Amino acid sequence: MKLRGLCLAVIFVCFSMTALAEKEQAVKGASETIIAQIDFPSWIKESLKISPDGKRIAYVVFTLDRKQFVYVDNKEEKRYDGILMNTPVFSPDGKHMAYAAQTDKKWVVIIDGKEEKKYDNIGAGSMTFSPNGKRAVYAAESNGKWVAVVDGKEEKQYDGIGFLGFSPDGKRIAYAAKSEGKWFAVIDGKEEKPYEGLGFLVFSPDGKRIAYAAKSEGKWFAVIDGKEEKKYDNIGAGFITFSSDGKRVAYTAKSGGKWFAVIDGKEEKQYDGINTVIFSTDSKHTACVVRSGGKESVVIDGKKVKQYNAIGSLVFSPDSKRVAYTALTGGKWFAVIGGKIGEKYDDIRGGSLVFSPDSKRVAYAARTGDKWFAVIDRKQGRQYDDVKETNFNFSSDSKHIVYIAQSDKKWLMVTE
Repeated sequence: MKLRGLCLAVIFVCFSMTALAEKEQAVKGASETIIAQIDFPSWIKESLKISPDGKRIAYVVFTLDRKQFVYVDNKEEKRYDGILMNTPVFSPDGKHMAYAAQTDKKWVVIIDGKEEKKYDNIGAGSMTFSPNGKRAVYAAESNGKWVAVVDGKEEKQYDGIGFLGFSPDGKRIAYAAKSEGKWFAVIDGKEEKPYEGLGFLVFSPDGKRIAYAAKSEGKWFAVIDGKEEKKYDNIGAGFITFSSDGKRVAYTAKSGGKWFAVIDGKEEKQYDGINTVIFSTDSKHTACVVRSGGKESVVIDGKKVKQYNAIGSLVFSPDSKRVAYTALTGGKWFAVIGGKIGEKYDDIRGGSLVFSPDSKRVAYAARTGDKWFAVIDRKQGRQYDDVKETNFNFSSDSKHIVYIAQSDKKWLMVTE
C-alpha cells in the first residue's frame, strides 16, 4: 500500500476569510457547489476535515500571536494555545464536531463548541463518535492515570487506554486498558482476561460479537467471543474481519517467516506478506492482497491473479459479483475492474475506488501531472488541484458521483 505525505508550510502573515453562500454552476455536465474558500495563509492543510455528508468543513488556523483555533461553518471557534493533532473530527452523520485543545498547560475536549473537563492529556486519535453520531468517547489522562470518557462520564482509571470504539448500533463500547503491566479488553465496562499485548477490538456488523488479537508468552492469537484461537508468531496489524452477516471471521497470521490468511479457522496458502482480508457483501467470498517475490497480487477465494509492482485499494461490488482494485506497474497506476485493466495514471487515490449501489458503475480519483480528476466508467471528469478520497461516493440512485475537490482556494462539492 502506498502512503502519500502532505507537506505543511506555515506563514505568519495577516489573514482574512471570505464567507461564501452556497452557489451552484453548470460545468460541462457537472455541477459545483462552493462549500468553502480558504484565504488564511497560515492554515494547517493536513488538519482539513470534511463532514461525511460533504456539507461542512473544519480546519486549524495559526494566529500572529501563536494561538490556534478551529474554523468551522464560516466561523472562528475560541482561540487556544494549541489544537491536538488528528482533530477536529466530525460525527458520521455530520451533525457534530469535536476537537481537543490546550489551554493553561491543560487539555480539553470541545464538542459542538462546548468545553468538557480539563485533563493533563488527551489521547491523540482517541476522539470517536458512535456510528449514529449520538455518542462520543475519548481517552484522557490526569495525574498519571488514564480514563475512557464516555458521553462526558469517566470510567475506571487505568495505566493506559487504547483502541476505543463503538459497536455499529452505538449501544456497546469496547477498548483496551493497561494495569500492572498487562493489557486487557474492557467490553461494556467488564474487564476481560489480561495479556502481554492487545490489538484492535472489532465488533461484528450486528454488534453481537467481538474479536481482537492478543499476546501471551511471546505468541499472538485471535480472541473471538472470548475464545482463544491458535497461537502464531504474529497477527496482522490490520483488523480482524467479520463478514456482513457476522457469521464468518478472517485475519492474517505469521508462522515460520511466512504470512497467510486464517478464514473461519482454516489456514490458507503462505506468502511473503499479506494485507487485511475482506468479505463480499453476501459473505460468500473473500479477497486479499499478498506479496511474493517482490510482487503483489490479489487472491480471490484462494485463487491468485496477475502480479503487479504494488496493489492499492481492493473492493467487492455490492452484488458481490465483481472485484476492483488499483495496481502499479512501470511507475503508473491503473484500476483493474472485473479483471479488465483501465487507463494508466501518475497516481490514483486508493481510498476513492467505489462501485455504484447497483454495482454497474465504478469511479475513482486519479492524477495526471499536477491535476486530479474523477474517472467515471473509464471517462475523465473535470480537472482540479486536488480531489479528496473521502466523501467520494455515488448517489443512491447510482446516476451521479459526488466528491470534494479543490480549485485554487476554493473547496467544492462536485456532482457528475
